[in-house]
Amino acid sequence: MLHSIKNLIGYTMGATDGEVGKVKDFYFDDQTWEIRYLIVETGGWLFGRKVLISPVAIIASAWDSNNIPVNLTIDQIKNSPDIDTNRPVSRQQEAELQGHYSWPEYGGLGFTTSGMIGGVVPPGVPFEETISNEMHNDDSAQNTANIGNTSGDQHLRSIKHITGYTIYASDDEIGEVEDFLIDDKNWEIAFMVVNTGTWYTGKKLLTTPKNIQRIEWDTSSVYVDNTRDSYRDNPELDYDAIMNR
Repeated sequence: MLHSIKNLIGYTMGATDGEVGKVKDFYFDDQTWEIRYLIVETGGWLFGRKVLISPVAIIASAWDSNNIPVNLTIDQIKNSPDIDTNRPVSRQQEAELQGHYSWPEYGGLGFTTSGMIGGVVPPGVPFEETISNEMHNDDSAQNTANIGNTSGDQHLRSIKHITGYTIYASDDEIGEVEDFLIDDKNWEIAFMVVNTGTWYTGKKLLTTPKNIQRIEWDTSSVYVDNTRDSYRDNPELDYDAIMNR
C-alpha cells in the first residue's frame, strides 16, 4: 500500500507496552530511495528526546489510522544510544543503534545481515566522522588522518529538508517538491509529488525517482527528465485513488 509521507508525519508510534511519541521526519537514502529511519519525538516521558527507529521494527500487519506499531519495548527505546538528530550521525553511532536493537545492517540496497554501514548526514550540516572506540593506534599522524576522513556514506537526507525544493524539467521550472509516496512493503519511495504552481494551475503531478537526473543540495534544486510540457500528460494526483492501488 502507498502512504503519503506528509500524512505520516504526526502519526503516533506505539511500542509493545506503551506510546513512544510522534513521527517528526524521515531519513532516506538518495541513491536507493529507501527510507532508512523514522525520527520520533518521544515527548515528556523521555524529556522530548528524538530517537531513530528503523522500518524493520514496524509491525506491518498492525497498522491502523494514525498509529505505527513497532516490535520494541519502552525500555529498549529509553536505553537506546542517545543521538542528536540535529547533527550528523556517524557510522559508529549507527552501528551502536543496530547492535542495541539487533537490527540487520544496511547494505545500500536494503537491510542485510552483512553490509557497509553508512552515516546519516542531514543536509546543511558538515559531515564529521566519529572515531571508533575500537581504534587504539598510538600513531598520532595516523589518528589525525582518520579524524579528517570524510569518506563515509553521505547519501542520507531528511524528507522535511527536501520538501519545498524547486523542480526543473529540461527546459523550465515545473514546481516544488510537496510530498512523497512510499510503499510500505519495502519502504521505498515510489513517487515524488510535484506542486506545479501557477504554470499548471497548482495541479499536483507525480514523478518517479528514476526520472530524477540529479539533486543539487546547495541550491535546493531537483532536475528531472523531459520538457515541462510533457508533464501536462501526467494524470493529476488523486490521493484517495493512489493510496488504494
